Amino acid sequence: MSIRNALPVGLAFVAFVGAWKLVTIVSGFPPFILPPPEAVAVRFVEAWADGVMTPHAAATLREVVAGFAVGAGLAVAVGYLLARSRLAERVLSPYLVAAQATPILALAPLIALWFPEGLTGKIVICALIVFFPVAVATMVGIRSVDTGLLELGRSLRATPRQIFVTLEIPAALPSILGGMRVGVTLAVVGAIVAEWAGAERGLGWLVILARGSLFDTPLMFATLVTIALLGVALYVLVVLVERRLVGAR
Repeated sequence: MSIRNALPVGLAFVAFVGAWKLVTIVSGFPPFILPPPEAVAVRFVEAWADGVMTPHAAATLREVVAGFAVGAGLAVAVGYLLARSRLAERVLSPYLVAAQATPILALAPLIALWFPEGLTGKIVICALIVFFPVAVATMVGIRSVDTGLLELGRSLRATPRQIFVTLEIPAALPSILGGMRVGVTLAVVGAIVAEWAGAERGLGWLVILARGSLFDTPLMFATLVTIALLGVALYVLVVLVERRLVGAR
């Protein structure tokens, strides 16, 4: 990132921190309700230096990566099916929309009950929240492929596999990766919700612990900052992959 592009980001961050500090001063909230930014920064550094944050961040990252991989992989396959089969769209779309309309907070306790141990339940929750935006983006991307390009491929006697690999997927890739931008941030949300439903480790569990038994509000805010940074880092990673594959800016 050039200095010209980084400057607005830096100024926005400074403005955000300044506004936060101003609110703590004007509102008069005690630190256990709204800690000042410098207290959160100190607690953030301490939590990472003491090794408090590391295992929880690693656990959440595993859940996010696995859930995103499963959800996005299934979504691309189903999205392609929906784009190429009107029957599949008529049959599956109502169930997909109904599943998306059901709050993940309502489903998480039930899924945690079905999968009480290990990563499985958390992966399922992450995959569910990732699935819909990626599936819709895939369906839209595949349907937007130029029909003339497909006819040209068939006229050259390209096999269905060749058409899929060399024409459909490259043409739909910008839309698919756009859906994955949304999906990867939602995967972080899914992991936190899954940990709230039942976990012994993870950033979501650490938020509850800091707010509850530890009564460590700066640690809670530091954990929220870590969650936000994790989401931003994964989003940027998808953007970099998108630039590598399709040259998007």
